[in-house]
Amino acid sequence: MKKVVVAMSGGVDSSVAAALLKRQGYDCVGVFMQLHESCSSSDATDAKYVANQLNIPFHTLNFQHDFDRIIDYFVREYNAGRTPNPCIRCNKHLKFGKLSRYAQTIDADFIATGHYARTATVNGQTHLLRGLDLSKDQSYVLFGVPREKLPRILLPIGTMEKKDVRAVAKELGLPVFDKPDSQEICFVPDNDYVQLIIRKSPESIKPGELVDATGKMIGTHPGHQHFTIGQRKGLGIAFGYPIYVTAIDAKSNRVTLGQKEELLRKRLIAREVNWLKNDAAGPREPVRVRAKVRYNSKPTTATAVMTGPDELTVILDEAVSAITPGQAVVCYEETTERLIGGAWIDSVNA
Repeated sequence: MKKVVVAMSGGVDSSVAAALLKRQGYDCVGVFMQLHESCSSSDATDAKYVANQLNIPFHTLNFQHDFDRIIDYFVREYNAGRTPNPCIRCNKHLKFGKLSRYAQTIDADFIATGHYARTATVNGQTHLLRGLDLSKDQSYVLFGVPREKLPRILLPIGTMEKKDVRAVAKELGLPVFDKPDSQEICFVPDNDYVQLIIRKSPESIKPGELVDATGKMIGTHPGHQHFTIGQRKGLGIAFGYPIYVTAIDAKSNRVTLGQKEELLRKRLIAREVNWLKNDAAGPREPVRVRAKVRYNSKPTTATAVMTGPDELTVILDEAVSAITPGQAVVCYEETTERLIGGAWIDSVNA
């Protein structure tokens, strides 16, 4: 019997993932990762209750010290004028890093999560695919998982739709069957991430200038960390027509505002490349892909190629709005749902 460590968050997705694996005959061990002080005690209680109901062992692992690196990264990125994605970092370093090493210590064969994504093995190589329910697909946040880890990953709900996951949970009598999905960054439960930055680095937030595309000062702001590319609300200034954040310069503490068309870009450079197909160093020759430039965007056709050491250039066929440094660009095969690589957006060009 194969042993699998199931990351159980207390939500319906990971609970059903554990239930399905138990039903399939796996020797399941449920694990709740205590990541930070804001971790809801009710989530841990729910995870333990579900594990007891499924009659599988359950452990809580304290990863707070390791998770501090994720929070430090989050603060550091905003201070640098970028918009971070902590979930991707957490998946790579903790779920499929620290937790994977724990799984090895108990001789587990696999790690399982409740992500809406799939794996498939073809000719001895394991591929990462988009979830069958494309409206819930979470493969984007898994792009950073090293290719050698893919054969040891199970994603049992990746072939299901959300409504079916809830139906299974209800059928099994799991109390989390109607538990709402979390809509917040887990360590910023009130969504006020600026207060977190103030607590962590109070000296970094200073008033600065709001400028237009020509560099002309048109107002002031309380700190560039309050803004992200494409932001429209909360700018503290009115023009009588829609206006957006089009650029953030952390060094000068300037935030540039402009109209919607000024957000359109076709070319980006990304770093920290993780390529899952063929050469792990990334495509040395241009390759056609479908690229996602943020979690909730639709893939758009593009060309990707390595243009330097750890430098992936992606040229989109059509301009996309609000491509944001600090987010990830994730590439899929042009004609399939296979995720073939990704990297962190460093700069954007017209």
